[in-house]
Amino acid sequence: MCVALLAWTPILAQRADSSRADSSRTDTLAPGVTHTRLVRPLGPWVIHIVRVDLRRADLAVRHVRAHDQLTSRERVSAMVARRAGDGEQVLAAVNADFFDLQTGANENNVLIDGEWWKGIRVTDSPFDTFDNVHAQFALDSARHPRIDRFTFDGWLETARLHFPLITLNAPSAGAHEGAALFTPRFGAATPRDTVRPVAELTLTPAGRRGDTLLFVTRGAASRASGSAIPADGAVLAAYGARASEAAAIGERDTLRITLGLTPWPAAGAAAPALVMGGWPRILRNGANVAARAPAEEGTISRNAEVRHPRTAVGFTRDGSTLLLVTVDGRTATSVGMTLVELANLMKALGAWQALNFDGGGSTTMVIGGRVVNSPSDKTGERDVGNALLVTRRAKPAPVSR
Repeated sequence: MCVALLAWTPILAQRADSSRADSSRTDTLAPGVTHTRLVRPLGPWVIHIVRVDLRRADLAVRHVRAHDQLTSRERVSAMVARRAGDGEQVLAAVNADFFDLQTGANENNVLIDGEWWKGIRVTDSPFDTFDNVHAQFALDSARHPRIDRFTFDGWLETARLHFPLITLNAPSAGAHEGAALFTPRFGAATPRDTVRPVAELTLTPAGRRGDTLLFVTRGAASRASGSAIPADGAVLAAYGARASEAAAIGERDTLRITLGLTPWPAAGAAAPALVMGGWPRILRNGANVAARAPAEEGTISRNAEVRHPRTAVGFTRDGSTLLLVTVDGRTATSVGMTLVELANLMKALGAWQALNFDGGGSTTMVIGGRVVNSPSDKTGERDVGNALLVTRRAKPAPVSR
């Protein structure tokens, strides 16, 4: 739906005074990318909308972690500044997944440019009303967008063994068996575990076959946690009953490791290239499902059912257009939205699928290196865990003759 028609749509909530007209301004940031600032006095709401044509080869959608580290916090505008000048022009950016305020670690899977930074089967969030998988946003290598409750799907195989990896670059918590893979993205050493039997194997990369990574064991297994993670390799950590199995793997044995997502299209489909989390899904196949979030994704009322500043991502039915949206809140000029209201907005803007990103004081939109919305924290723009960037490939420098 055209933004100019929003003043007449019945999808959005309205108040009795309809004499005050909406106002909007749309700017073209680059071919295929527009930014609209929409003011709705009937909220009142101040809304920022970025539309991206995913069919254009010169555009890219990037997942950026704070300071390019697994645990850190940084302002979205600073992430944009770091990426500027790397051969790409950053056109727009928004904050993304929920994160730990102390460490900056995001609460869901993290896949950046096809590289797995973090893989978990259940969200890290401490606020869910039950153990849960959050909805996440993904792009495959052919730039097809998807939203689903993706679960990390990792497996290890040797000539004699075949068992699942429960996590990647995240502790495999619990009192029972499990296995995890740790890469240099995690840090210098694996986490300590003094509760269960442990076996850790240092691994050296040995290539790949399709979506399968090949590693060769380096030395015998250590029966203690806290192993050093080699800069050019990884460490397999096995706990509980899995520890004795891993310890039996011989030196110079070859390990086959696959890292993926479920659900994902059948074999032969393009591989995932970008994954970031949110909480919760608010549009499914054009239907507002935000009211179902407490039962499906364990949302809490003070987040879902109260008006807050909001950030959302969505895409059209044919998957050709990406929408990034922020709604200011906690001010006299913009009161914020509930999740149901946010879903209605995304539907009115033409989204077929949509996901709520972190909001409140985290809500930030950067256009051309400048914050264009009004962050609600008194201190201004907040340091967050990650961001979603829209970039344009810079034209190659002219060749001197």
